[in-house]
Amino acid sequence: MRLAHLALLRCPDTLRPLECNVEVAEDDRIRKGELIEPQSGKRYPIVDFIPRFVPQENYASNFGVEWNAHARTQYDAVSGVSLTKRRFHTVSGWGENLAGKSILECGSGSGRFTEVALATGALVCSFDYSDAVAANYASNGKNPNLLLVQASLYDMPFPKDFFDYAFCFGVIQHTPDPRKSFHAIHPMVKPGGWVATDVYRTGIIQSVLQTRYYVRPFTKNRDPDKLYAGIKRYVDFMWPLVRLVRKIPVFGAPINWRLMIADYSRELPDADDATLKEWAYLNTFDALSPAYDLPQSKATFQKWHEEAGLQNVVVGEGDKIGYGWSGWVGRGQKPATA
Repeated sequence: MRLAHLALLRCPDTLRPLECNVEVAEDDRIRKGELIEPQSGKRYPIVDFIPRFVPQENYASNFGVEWNAHARTQYDAVSGVSLTKRRFHTVSGWGENLAGKSILECGSGSGRFTEVALATGALVCSFDYSDAVAANYASNGKNPNLLLVQASLYDMPFPKDFFDYAFCFGVIQHTPDPRKSFHAIHPMVKPGGWVATDVYRTGIIQSVLQTRYYVRPFTKNRDPDKLYAGIKRYVDFMWPLVRLVRKIPVFGAPINWRLMIADYSRELPDADDATLKEWAYLNTFDALSPAYDLPQSKATFQKWHEEAGLQNVVVGEGDKIGYGWSGWVGRGQKPATA
């Protein structure tokens, strides 16, 4: 972190400002130190440039494993397709020039959306519950407009009613209480600010017929490193069959998904075999490893927006934006006046 960003941080317990004890600095970045709440005495370490408000090992440790193993796999520059940029701008609808504005990213993963948010020129405060923040920092940490921390969605170390925009993509369904997670976000934006979120959806095709929901009870509690190694072996073993099955018109890729191989050949039509296999490693692990995977109905997702009192609400299907992603997406605006 940078000392200039200290004013953006709050103690997640008391919501009071923090002081900083710098132990090791490199240029304008603090590599090692401590954040201190002077009244309560609460202390939070800064480890490898990142303030840590939660233990590095927690229920989201699997995401730390996958995003550090695949730190750049889903970045647009690597995939050759603007999936991330298109998804960010289509779902949020905020425009590409946000200089002078502030964005809160809730759940950064490896930082592919962080990169897109930073490209708007906005100040971006981003966090993840897992050690995926290390992968994000490796890609985006030198950008002076980024404040990156490891923190919980339920206890964010930022001031409330502060941000112009907040987004949370690919996260809510993987938290212990999705409704509570959704309602933790909108208090962070200022009156008139915007919130954009998504969540896996329920349905016969999207959940009941998804093989992962029948396999996950046997995989979600396994050591993530061992599970990842096992999934790589499975993908390698199945890959010759996967190549053949995907040639079946219309149904090839869906069949591979039911065989527990994440097949992105439709989303990445020009990708080579090695790239598709890399995505299969990542997303098969992503499907089988989370401690929580709680899809929601459209009615429930819509109700959350109503409960939050958001205005100008738009809720729709994620795969209608051309991403090939089966989820609900939504955005809404916090009323300008209380």
